[in-house]
Amino acid sequence: MYFTMWRFVADRSKNFIASLTRRSLSFEQRFSSLPDSSSVMSSTPSTPVTLETINPKVLKCEYAVRGEIVTHAQLLQQELQTKPGSHPFDEILYCNIGNPQSLGQQPITFFREVLALCDHPNILDKSETQGLFSADAIERAWGILDQIPGRATGAYSHSQGIKGLRDSVAAGIAARDGFPADPNDIFLTDGASPAVHMMMQLLIRSEKDGILCPIPQYPLYSASIALHGGTLVPYYLDEATGWGLEISELKQQLEDANSKGITVRSLVVINPGNPTGQVLAEDNQREIVEFCKKEGLVLLADEVYQENVYVTDKKFHSFKKISRSMGYGEEDISLVSFQSVSKGYYGECGKRGGYMEVTGFGADVREQIYKVASVNLCSNISGQILASLVMNPPKVGDESFESYSAEKDGILSSLARRAKTLEDAFNSLEGVTCNKTEGAMYLFPCLHLPRKAIEAAEAAKTAPDAFYARRLLDATGIVVVPGSGFRQVPGTWHFRCTILPQEDKIPAVVSRLTAFHQGFMAEFHD
Repeated sequence: MYFTMWRFVADRSKNFIASLTRRSLSFEQRFSSLPDSSSVMSSTPSTPVTLETINPKVLKCEYAVRGEIVTHAQLLQQELQTKPGSHPFDEILYCNIGNPQSLGQQPITFFREVLALCDHPNILDKSETQGLFSADAIERAWGILDQIPGRATGAYSHSQGIKGLRDSVAAGIAARDGFPADPNDIFLTDGASPAVHMMMQLLIRSEKDGILCPIPQYPLYSASIALHGGTLVPYYLDEATGWGLEISELKQQLEDANSKGITVRSLVVINPGNPTGQVLAEDNQREIVEFCKKEGLVLLADEVYQENVYVTDKKFHSFKKISRSMGYGEEDISLVSFQSVSKGYYGECGKRGGYMEVTGFGADVREQIYKVASVNLCSNISGQILASLVMNPPKVGDESFESYSAEKDGILSSLARRAKTLEDAFNSLEGVTCNKTEGAMYLFPCLHLPRKAIEAAEAAKTAPDAFYARRLLDATGIVVVPGSGFRQVPGTWHFRCTILPQEDKIPAVVSRLTAFHQGFMAEFHD
């Protein structure tokens, strides 16, 4: 019986092997005419993602503030660390970006005390805490934690932000403007940038939709318009009148865009200006509001530098305040205002806090904005807390008020002095003119370059102001952003320089830059 079984298994095995052999031969015969596998592999791209296959909108997007010059600066910084003395300077001074604390500005003590207590609430009950933290910081932390479910600062929040913190922001807006603000209009965001992207997503349907942007402009706007597939419609600020915004220019650019089949959806206004540093006059703001109302444009008001005003003859006025003072309400004008904890006197860039106030939109559209916000779940809680503190700092009678006021006033007065010192230095240079910095954190001097310098830049296949900025960096370690990265009137050249290096370093910045510029002009003198 076992023998019979063995013969049965053996016969079945032989038949199976023979079948495999026939199939193998058939496979080889059928595919022998195909190209060699190595030749197939060699014609296949090594990676499925190349510059030719990625989204072309990404290629079109540019952000000069962290562009080629900054990348080169970072390489130089590494070389200074590994090979001290390898360059004619011993440090890189990043004057390219509004990042105050990276250049030595200290955070506001009250804000940081409240943040620390909120992030580690267990210490609120410790007896030692009373001696380490101010009483009003402790009280504020308790108040904030009571508004957070479970006092869990590491948990997700409502997609618009924690309701109690939005209440605080709305109260701060109302106190600033003298007109009520609705916490349901507030969206707390990770800085102002995500809020700008959110509005571009909402407004731009195709390349036939245009956004009116100031030129020069902060590259966030050109980048976000490109990423979302719209068209930037430029309006040029008048350098000769201190970077004035002329309504006639807005009308001309709107008409030109319409003649090309572009539907202009909104107007971007940056006040105080970036990179240009001007502060809009109240009458000018009224004209802008009237223009937007008449043309049916959404007014996108970038107001992140509202605390940074250095001249006595001008004050910051929000566009919300201006429009309400003109008698215009929700039904008259669509207005989105942006604020950030990264600028002002606080400079908390890394905490990524901010908000947008959305007014003049129907409930159905508001639902869509909320839906877009909810895709990102929520903004970070530390940033939300900071936004509420920035809009509701210590008041007269609070224990921290005097120290808070001293820190705030010290930072802002120092920034004003630095701005004036750099402005005077630029205007003393041959071939350089620089408008007054009325606000924000930047100067935007104009370079009147010799013909030979422009020809040298053309030979190097780069813009003349980028050529200048690269030479400045290699000679001095000072990082500025070429004006071409912000766009400018064709045939003009500029660079943006922050006023943020600490005050004791400003003389070194001036002397280095002056020596470089004199040498540059001598080298390329016509």
